[in-house]
Amino acid sequence: MFFNRKVSFIVFFIFLISPKTFAEISLNTSSNLPLVVITTNGQTITDSPKITANMGIIWNGPGKRNTLNDPMNDYNGKIGIEIRGSSSQMFPKKSYGFETRSGDGLELDVSLLGMPEENDWILYAPYTDKTMIRDVLSYTLYAALGSYSPRCRYVELVLNGSYEGVYVLMEKIKRDKGRVDIAKLTTTDNTGENLTGGYIIKIDKTTGSGGEGWYSYYTNVLGNTYYQYDYPKQDVITEAQRTYIQTYVNGMEKALYSEKYSGTGSYHEFLNDSSCIDFMILNELAKNVDGYRLSSYLYKDKNDLMKCGPIWDFNLTYGNANYVNGWIPTGFQYQVDLGGDYWQNPFWWNKLMRDPSYVKSLKKRWATLRLKELSSQRISFVVDSLTSLISEAEVRNYLRWPILGTYVWPNYYIGPTYISEIIWMKDWITKRLAFLDQMWPYDFTGNENQLASQTCKIFPNPFTDKLMVQLAPTLNGKAYAEIFSAGGSLLRKNSVDIQNGQTQLEFTGRNTLSSGLYMLRISMNGRIVGSEKLVKSL
Repeated sequence: MFFNRKVSFIVFFIFLISPKTFAEISLNTSSNLPLVVITTNGQTITDSPKITANMGIIWNGPGKRNTLNDPMNDYNGKIGIEIRGSSSQMFPKKSYGFETRSGDGLELDVSLLGMPEENDWILYAPYTDKTMIRDVLSYTLYAALGSYSPRCRYVELVLNGSYEGVYVLMEKIKRDKGRVDIAKLTTTDNTGENLTGGYIIKIDKTTGSGGEGWYSYYTNVLGNTYYQYDYPKQDVITEAQRTYIQTYVNGMEKALYSEKYSGTGSYHEFLNDSSCIDFMILNELAKNVDGYRLSSYLYKDKNDLMKCGPIWDFNLTYGNANYVNGWIPTGFQYQVDLGGDYWQNPFWWNKLMRDPSYVKSLKKRWATLRLKELSSQRISFVVDSLTSLISEAEVRNYLRWPILGTYVWPNYYIGPTYISEIIWMKDWITKRLAFLDQMWPYDFTGNENQLASQTCKIFPNPFTDKLMVQLAPTLNGKAYAEIFSAGGSLLRKNSVDIQNGQTQLEFTGRNTLSSGLYMLRISMNGRIVGSEKLVKSL
């Protein structure tokens, strides 16, 4: 159980109060989250252009309460604000993009809630994601992998005196020293090494900002991937810069299309495969139905290879989609059948997975991350920390937007309570991790070829305290069962009896294991007769 009985009682009690009392609670009581207060002075916020408004942020620090009567002490000034998003604009709870401005209307770089100074920001409105944590969870996990990931802060928004619920104040993806840290490209950088970077390219729908770019030479299922200029912007990028980045991406695609995996002219001369691996791991972990084909970024620094990332837009993840099997915790998103959807995955992800060295590196990276950064324990800890942080505010949010127990596109699971949404997602993640552990095995002991030829089946897997091991049915006698950590350290070595290829292992008492990823190896008479990955569940 994620919340104690006292909190559950408070949730039940608040759902009984009248709308009038709710308004008073929303605006007059305190919050553990920062409060963002926006006043548009009678203007309507539209999709475009931005209108000038006033914004204040009330934040008294960790562990302190925040009320609307407190001073606007984190920010108090002008902004330009507009509605943002594509399909999300159909929801009544709107997301906004805004820029901080000086009194005379110029862009003003400021630090908001401790994030590095910039002027472009987003107020993301969790709506179809009823856990309200899928995006922030993904960005938190990705940041631990060592790449830039958008920073986020949970807030509660009051717009023109109306309480609007829980929002996420986050950084917009942008070239900047504190964000995508690549070289600044000016209109005079048209030759030599200055022309080589930096660039940011986006694969996305053409609605919203931007839209100008070019089509790939290579056909996917229904057409050609469309690459958009994100930096430099379409109205600034020079003809020489357009030609350079298009030629570069074409060279990368040509190498992958022809499956040139090594030697001169291989894709390694264009693409940083380590960044692709991390990008792929997060999209597959979350089983992002928009992964690869929408809200996907590539960037290239001066005299450097093209990199994948940062990740973006993960609200339709971790089972929160009722199409293209998004709710099923098995299967790979890079090879999913998207049917007649116009936006298809770029062809080159499947080509990367045909490169044995790439696949081996991917499996090793996955197994390494499962030890710490993406361990079951850490993912569970992040989920619990985020839900605890917003546990008070989510009650107010769902009084403002009473959608729990109601279908909102494209929900698959429709939980009657907030807690049920969290429990379902955590169970989905556990199953997803087990699937990826099975599909991306990596043996740190260095016996991959030998072990791959052995017959070994384990059930259940994931397990709690007992499991059955099925080996070749002709095996009988004494054997040793060795348990290794994912890093290759021997943790347990026990004598076991094998009858007709079967034996049972028990992990209780002093022999217990913490939840995580392990390697089991069975040997008889000095010969390895079976090996398989184990997943110890929570």
